Amino acid sequence: MLEFNLREIATVGMVLFAVIDIVGSIPIIINLRAKHGHIESEKASFVAGLIMIVFLFIGEEFLSLIGIDVHSFAVAGSFVLFFLALEMILGIHLYRDEEANSASIVPIAFPLIAGAGTMTTLLSLRSQFHTINIIIGIILNIVLVYFVLKSSGKIEKMLGKNGLGVVRKTFGVVLLAIAVKLFAANVKGLFA
Repeated sequence: MLEFNLREIATVGMVLFAVIDIVGSIPIIINLRAKHGHIESEKASFVAGLIMIVFLFIGEEFLSLIGIDVHSFAVAGSFVLFFLALEMILGIHLYRDEEANSASIVPIAFPLIAGAGTMTTLLSLRSQFHTINIIIGIILNIVLVYFVLKSSGKIEKMLGKNGLGVVRKTFGVVLLAIAVKLFAANVKGLFA
């Protein structure tokens, strides 16, 4: 039975928005566009969405195959989210992938949009929310990612450097609170 829930969709959408951090990634996108020329926004958005939806469905089975339960993965994911939030709030870089030669698929679709933090978040969300609401949250975020990729230059001019910094830090605090909530909700499952 499909369990549409606007509150779940909004929560999932906001969590993914904070983790993907497409607005905070605008400087990276602008830099990649300058280095590699045109970025195929449609291709990057579609591939990132496909990766996220596929992982949402096979991620749990993959974990079972290697002997890890969803609660353990969610707790581990809460630590990843915690460190991502610290990066956003404090402006530090704990981890960054090396740049690739192409831009649309690597590094924009993966790992910039559908990276390790996003994958961890999806499985963590799956332990708390209905799948249909997560898929809708993914689609809403991919639509937003597409528009941001298409208009990254205009957004940068509109917000300015300080505006982008404020948005990034605000979503860092939201992400930090989400990490704490995911940890609290799943740590009990480790000992059940």
